Amino acid sequence: MPELTDKSEKQPSIKDLTSKAMEAETAKDTSSAIDLYNAILKINPLQSYPYERLMKIYRKEKDFKKELSTIDSGIKVFEKFYKEHPSTTSGKIREISEKLNKAFHLVDKKGNSLYNPEPIGSWQKRKQTDEKKLEKESKKKK
Repeated sequence: MPELTDKSEKQPSIKDLTSKAMEAETAKDTSSAIDLYNAILKINPLQSYPYERLMKIYRKEKDFKKELSTIDSGIKVFEKFYKEHPSTTSGKIREISEKLNKAFHLVDKKGNSLYNPEPIGSWQKRKQTDEKKLEKESKKKK
């Protein structure tokens, strides 16, 4: 009779992977760090830290296309999350919140938010910066 293998091999924790990725970054082993941060995102894509680190690594390497790709995938993940998981507050809290948002001009006339939740807002600004850099790069090549 064949021996049964233990399929419940323990998957490394996000904390362990993050620690290893940070060590790899410190040792200037960016390819390992990139692999480890991507492994974290496969386990839980709602971790903003790996996206941030990947963006910084790609920026240091002046690989703006990969940085833009990372920004885009991060924004997609978080937008999807916020869309699927709207705030579930009581009616009174929601009513007060809506009134405050209107009073402080944080929403348009239809009640749509004028600002994006974090990290989406800061990543969109970063995306604009990278797009400008890519545009400059392409003009230099011509």
